[in-house]
Amino acid sequence: MKASKLAYKPVGFALGAVSGMIAGAAFKQAWKLIEGEGDAPDALDQHRPWRQILLAAAVQGAIFSVVKAAVERSGAQATRHVTDTWPA
Repeated sequence: MKASKLAYKPVGFALGAVSGMIAGAAFKQAWKLIEGEGDAPDALDQHRPWRQILLAAAVQGAIFSVVKAAVERSGAQATRHVTDTWPA
């Protein structure tokens, strides 16, 4: 394993945690705009319709994927800027 990839591992873990927090906050705000409610439905919530549960899952997945990709890409670019090597 390349040294740059090994050195990036802890940075990647930290960025993963940060991206999860950002995505969670973004999803809460998006859900308020979509449904006007603070809490998104859980898949096991028997009082919510299928449409609402599947919509929440799709929106959450999209937001988490975009935020994760943006944060990881930014971290890789910052690593390249500091070390002059791409971490992957």
